[in-house]
Amino acid sequence: MNKKTIKDINLHDKRVFIRVDFNVPIKNGVIADDTRIIGVLPTIEYAVQQGAKVILASHLGRPLKDKKKAEEKGIPYNAAKYSLRPVYEYLLQIPELQKTSSRGEEPVYAGEEGTALGKAEIKNDRVFFATDCVGADVEALAAKLHPGQILLLENLRLHAEEEKNDPEFAKQLASLCDVYVNDAFGTAHRAHASTEGITHFVDDCVAGLLMEKELNFLGKALHYPERPFVAILGGAKVSDKIPVIESLIKRKVDKLLIGGAMAYTFFKAQGFTIGKSLVEDDMMPKALEIEQMAEDAGVELILPTDHQVVDSYDPLNSTKTIPIAFTNSGLVGLDIGTETIAIFEHALEGAKTIVWNGPMGMFEEKPFDQGTVAIAKAVAKATENGATSIVGGGDSVSAVNQAGLNDKITHISTGGGATLEFLAGDVLPGVAALDDKEV
Repeated sequence: MNKKTIKDINLHDKRVFIRVDFNVPIKNGVIADDTRIIGVLPTIEYAVQQGAKVILASHLGRPLKDKKKAEEKGIPYNAAKYSLRPVYEYLLQIPELQKTSSRGEEPVYAGEEGTALGKAEIKNDRVFFATDCVGADVEALAAKLHPGQILLLENLRLHAEEEKNDPEFAKQLASLCDVYVNDAFGTAHRAHASTEGITHFVDDCVAGLLMEKELNFLGKALHYPERPFVAILGGAKVSDKIPVIESLIKRKVDKLLIGGAMAYTFFKAQGFTIGKSLVEDDMMPKALEIEQMAEDAGVELILPTDHQVVDSYDPLNSTKTIPIAFTNSGLVGLDIGTETIAIFEHALEGAKTIVWNGPMGMFEEKPFDQGTVAIAKAVAKATENGATSIVGGGDSVSAVNQAGLNDKITHISTGGGATLEFLAGDVLPGVAALDDKEV
């Protein structure tokens, strides 16, 4: 981690723009999983305690893409679905964000007492919500913030210029602040206006505490892992994971466990019948190449030996667990089996570094979450026995949370694609754009 962090600069009385990742699941206006919000709270709290005027910015979903689809299909478009208002309501309930800064200032209303300024919504004198992320009204509100106050901007992706990394849009965002902090590791692999473009117009651009934590844990696992080093990869498509697999093999991971639908491409390449299971035919040669690559590098590549199957994609059908070799043309594999779970559990025994990304099956449908949950428990057990464990990817993290094991994992990464690209050895634009520490 050779980047400056929020602790390397003076924040007092500064307008601090923190790019956060509040791209969280929201159901009926309620946040279903607050992992990403909880992860960034230390950075926000630190800025408040230092007397900063905090401006939070995030994206939520892909509103413009979905709007275009709705227009093409002639169906209603629900704009409210993409508002960060539920996150604002959540922030209002966090006691730590209501505290006075350590500098002693008592925050006051940004506008006239008891009224809203421009497009801002005021429900207390600490946290405000702007119904846009750029424009004169937002600039006026940001200019009137007092130390210890927090302004949450509306969804960045409501503007097409965000994903296009439009310089003028980036300049508008930059005009809101004196200091830029990127604490959204999950978006660091995107060169967007709020992750890369803005840094060209702000003098101080640093990492947040969560970003620092992510880079330290993942960097150590990638470059200086304590051994034995075991990686677990799952998910639907092997094509999504090829750069990561190759990187891990080249960096001499000791064991590589592969589950999920991506395993079926390996099985079909080996000549097994995989029925109606998900497979990428065009990736079969690559799968064989990866197997040879692992063998040449002395990496133990472990695939499932059995799986849970049904005779259609209807989860109401009865399930059964059979060896991979017994699969016929009418069956669909939807989760790893009990024998595979035992093999994977054994492979984790004695591990000192564990990286896990991707579910072992169709996790969103019971009972096909059993394999993923079992692996979550095995990783937690290995952590208890001395391993450093890093879990990333939405379904993997959900499995850990649902099993009540989140405090049993060393580090739960907030990144999905960013985690994969980092592990693949790629440069993340959102990280590269930050200021380097002075040597």
